[in-house]
Amino acid sequence: MFKKVLIPTDGSPLSVQSANAGILFAKSVHAEVVALHVTQPFAATIGFDGMAAAYAITDESYEKAAAEQAAEYLSAILDRAATAGVKAESCSVSNFNVADGIVQAAQENHCDLIFIGSHGRSGLSRLLLGSVTAKVLSLSHTAVLVYRVKEEKDKDHHHKG
Repeated sequence: MFKKVLIPTDGSPLSVQSANAGILFAKSVHAEVVALHVTQPFAATIGFDGMAAAYAITDESYEKAAAEQAAEYLSAILDRAATAGVKAESCSVSNFNVADGIVQAAQENHCDLIFIGSHGRSGLSRLLLGSVTAKVLSLSHTAVLVYRVKEEKDKDHHHKG
């Protein structure tokens, strides 16, 4: 049913958990994986108020650091996929709006599913899902699977079994 699954990561423990689940899902439906990292452009990180001068960081050094970070996050997913025997490629894009970047990457890579993590918290934040995930849902014409990530705390309450 699904041939190509887009798995966005931001390197957080949440997205790592979600990516692992996405790879297992892809394996179970014999789909390929496209691992995606969206970096925000340099200007987005400095808030347009000229603070960059104070940090003495240049566009080039920021972009180099961002690219290295993206490569690190993505290679972790590719390694996981290789271990699971899932065909995977990586993709890195730059976009002020992360959700936009995810939706566009899904279209450009001809993915038929976006596999994205969501905090499993209760109450209001459950409704909000997480701003990026909620935006992806509203923007995407591609199917979206929202994976409920278990909070680390939960593990302590359950006995090992």
